[in-house]
Amino acid sequence: MMYGIGEVSKMFALPVSTLRYYDNEGLFPNLQRNAGVRVFGEQELEQLRVIECLKRSGLEIKDIKRFMELCKEGSKTFKDRKEIFEQQKLEVEKEIEKLKKTHDMLQYKCWYYQTAIADGSEKRINEMLPDRLPDDIQKMYNHAHES
Repeated sequence: MMYGIGEVSKMFALPVSTLRYYDNEGLFPNLQRNAGVRVFGEQELEQLRVIECLKRSGLEIKDIKRFMELCKEGSKTFKDRKEIFEQQKLEVEKEIEKLKKTHDMLQYKCWYYQTAIADGSEKRINEMLPDRLPDDIQKMYNHAHES
């Protein structure tokens, strides 16, 4: 199946200008044109999925371009390409851990204010801090306060 740039823009929730930019940067090396109009096939859609994954993981366009160049070089670059994904996986795992700590703080504070509202004060909570909170809340509190 072949798709026009407008269809791909909608499928990926990306501006047409971004797709044109990616093409101009050489990220779609085999992109076909029909009477000057870009036509995306399944290969380009998969490339776009990878591009967007790498971009969301924090890789810059210049580095994504380097990855795409490695792809064109064939199987001799498998190790280099795998290393790129291994590095980005580590970056995403670090970000996930930061988000988990943020989530625990939000959960803790929701409990904190729910309890304060029910009690009409913060007195009982302050008596439990920092290490006599209910077990599930204590785990969140501790994780959110780790350095």
